[in-house]
Amino acid sequence: MKKYTAVAVLLLLLAPPGVLYSQDGGTGLGIIVGEPAGISFKTWISDRSAIDAGLAWSFYGGGFHSHADYLWHNFMIFKLEEGKGKLPLYMGAGGRVKVSGKEVWLGIRVPIGLVYIFPGDRFDIFLEAAPVLNLVPGTGFDLNAGAGFRYFFIKNTR
Repeated sequence: MKKYTAVAVLLLLLAPPGVLYSQDGGTGLGIIVGEPAGISFKTWISDRSAIDAGLAWSFYGGGFHSHADYLWHNFMIFKLEEGKGKLPLYMGAGGRVKVSGKEVWLGIRVPIGLVYIFPGDRFDIFLEAAPVLNLVPGTGFDLNAGAGFRYFFIKNTR
């Protein structure tokens, strides 16, 4: 975990001023706490959709957890006053891999969450729940849930 934090800080320090950009067109890195807990990554691919990923430790059963999701954001449900930030509801679909010892689980995630994007678009905080349908080594259900924050620092070239 210390290595990931050091890399994130290094990227922030080395980013030239022109790279810092608004969130809905950038890439961010942060942390997520809950089940699982670890590093959160998000990159916007349009003004309403993004790719979200996580590298984390699962406390439920132990083991390494990795996920990637495609997210759709709805900015119309919770409208905030001008200059007060943004509060979109989001949902998506993606996959999860969890490795604990010799066991490997593969599953489908369906995240649903709420993200507050601070004015200036450089930071966000989020709350998310993601039901997981495990497919390998057998079928079953899990639930990922957590809260976190991200700092956005890399400009997309879309």
